[in-house]
Amino acid sequence: MAVTFEEFKFNRQILNAIADAGYTEATPIQQKAIPPILNGQDVMGIAQTGTGKTAAYVLPILMKLKYAQGDHARALIIAPTRELAMQIEENIKAFAANTDLRVVVLYGGLGPKTQIEQINKGMDIIVATPGRFMDLYLAGHIVTKTLQTLVLDEADKMMDMGFMPQINRILEVVPVKRQNLLFSATMSDKIHELSNNFLEFPTVIEVTPQATPAQTVNQHLYFVPNVKTKINLLKKLLDQEDDIKKLIIFCKTRTAAEDVYKFLLRKFGEKEVKVLHANKGQNTRINAINAFKNDEVKILVATDVASRGIDVSDVSHVINFDVPVVIEDYVHRIGRTGRAYQSGEAITFCNPAELYYIRKVEKLIRQTIPVTDIPAEVFIEATPYDEKQEQDREIDMQKRRDDPDFKGAFHEKKTLNQRKKFDAAKSKTTHNPKEKRTKSPKSYRKKH
Repeated sequence: MAVTFEEFKFNRQILNAIADAGYTEATPIQQKAIPPILNGQDVMGIAQTGTGKTAAYVLPILMKLKYAQGDHARALIIAPTRELAMQIEENIKAFAANTDLRVVVLYGGLGPKTQIEQINKGMDIIVATPGRFMDLYLAGHIVTKTLQTLVLDEADKMMDMGFMPQINRILEVVPVKRQNLLFSATMSDKIHELSNNFLEFPTVIEVTPQATPAQTVNQHLYFVPNVKTKINLLKKLLDQEDDIKKLIIFCKTRTAAEDVYKFLLRKFGEKEVKVLHANKGQNTRINAINAFKNDEVKILVATDVASRGIDVSDVSHVINFDVPVVIEDYVHRIGRTGRAYQSGEAITFCNPAELYYIRKVEKLIRQTIPVTDIPAEVFIEATPYDEKQEQDREIDMQKRRDDPDFKGAFHEKKTLNQRKKFDAAKSKTTHNPKEKRTKSPKSYRKKH
C-alpha cells in the first residue's frame, strides 16, 4: 500500500520541499526508517543505493533541527567518497530549501581554505569524508560538543576503503549522548562488529534481502576471451542498442577506463562521452558527473570510485567491462540503473580469469546471471600471449586462495628458473672461491 509523505510528522516547509523535488510516495526504506529516526532511536539500515535511503535519514534530521541555531553543527554525516558527500549535500539543500538550515560539505582533493571559511560562517549540518573531517577537527576548526546526530552512510564501502581507524577516532571525539544512524548495502561480519561498537539497541531495517540487485534490472553475462574481443563486443552492442539513453561503463582499473574512453572518443567524440576515475582532478570529476547528469553526454566510463554517489535517475544501461574484484561492488554498479522503480539493463563481460568472481557474485546475490551468446558478427580475437599468461597467473592465484596446497603451473616453472639461476651463480663462484660466500644466493646456501 502506497504511503505518502503527508502521513509522517513533517512540517509544512519540509512537505512543500518534498513536493517541489517531485516525490509523492515514500519508498520501503523511508517508510520503515523515518518513524524510528524521528523518535530518536538508533537505526541500522541495510539498503542498496537507489532505494531512497539518503532521504530516509535526511528528512527526519531536518525535521528535528527545524531552523538554524548557533555556529556549530548539530548533525554530522560521514560518507566514503567526495561524490557521495556532494550528493548528500545536494539532497539536504533541496529538502531544506524552505528553511534557514545551513550545510557544509568537507572532502579532500582540494585545499581546505574555502571549507574553513564556510565552517567559520556557522552551520547546522556537516557532510564529510572521514579523512578531511579529522584533519579539520585536529586543526581546531570544528567543534563537536553540539552534535546530536551522527550518520555513517555506506559503512561497508568505508570498511573496504580502509577508513576504520578514522571512523574510530571520530567516535572518540563526538559526544557520547547522541543518536546514531548506520547505513550499509551489505551486512558483513565487519559491519556487525561496527554496529555493536556504535549503536545502542538499534532498530534494524532491511528492505531487500542483503545485496540483491533491484528487481527492475535485467542482467546479462557474456563470456569473452580477452580485452580486444570485449572492445569488439562493446562496439556491436553500442551499434545495435537504440534504447541506450544513458550508459555507464565500469572498468576495474584507471588504465582500462582510459583505454575504453579513448576507443569511445574515436567513435563518438567528446560531446558523447566522459571518463571518471581517481587520477582525474577534482573539477574534472565534478564536471564529468554534471555533464552526465544534465544529459550533455550519453556515456560515462568509470572505475568503482564512482560506482556509488552518482545519483542519476534515468541510467538505462550499465556495462561491466570488467568483473569487479570486490564482489559487493557488482550490486552497487548495477544499482546505478533500475533506480526509482524504472527498468534497466546490466551487461557484464567476463574473461576466463574473472569467472571466479562471477561465481562469488552469484552466491552473494543468490541468483544465476543469465548467459547470452556473443553475436555471430562479433570478431573473436586470439588472446595475446602476455594476456593469456596474466589470466593463467590469476587463475592459479584463485585456486591457491581456495586451496593453500594447490601447486599451480607457475609454481613448477618458477622453481626451474630459480634452479637455473642458482646453477649459474654456483658456476661463477666456484671459479673464485673467495667470492663464494658473498655472491652465492641465500636460498642456494640454505639448500646446499
